[in-house]
Amino acid sequence: MTDSTLEAQFDNFFALFEQPVQFDIVQDSLDQRLRLLQKRYHPDNIAKNVANPEKAQQQSEQASALINQGYQILSAPDSRASYLLDMADQAQNLEHSIADLDFLEDAMEMRMDLDDAIGDKDISTLKQLHPQITERLAKQSASFKSAYDNQDWQTAIDATQKLKFLVKLNADVVTALDGISAATYLDDDDLYV
Repeated sequence: MTDSTLEAQFDNFFALFEQPVQFDIVQDSLDQRLRLLQKRYHPDNIAKNVANPEKAQQQSEQASALINQGYQILSAPDSRASYLLDMADQAQNLEHSIADLDFLEDAMEMRMDLDDAIGDKDISTLKQLHPQITERLAKQSASFKSAYDNQDWQTAIDATQKLKFLVKLNADVVTALDGISAATYLDDDDLYV
């Protein structure tokens, strides 16, 4: 394994994970490729058959970091959209503020509901918010896909900005649900002490 081979393989995460360069992705295929790459570039497998095990170890660590980075980018809709825009040389305006006032009002309302539910440990409200956010994620994903396929870059950038917000909101709901569920489980265990 040489540095130039590594660079060629890791230059494009879609190529690395054997995925077509598009927004839609097959998660199972991505997961299978991740496991294969992790096994292939594991330090134990690299260092066995080389003259310079120290250098091989370093290359293995670099490869593992890139594999993990690529997987994280491709598996999340917001980062995958950003990556596609970057590949198309259209990512320069991604950090601008969202200008859609209706989206912002809706997003602020969901954020306040989420913060209140987390503070109150209101699992019922959290369970109601989760499908609402998932629905909005699907809508923005479809908007991005259509805009990207048609090279409507401004709409694609707008959808990517909204995806970033919604992915963060969704992660916060999942974390809160997991936290409340874990606390409830611990409380139940206390009953049997």
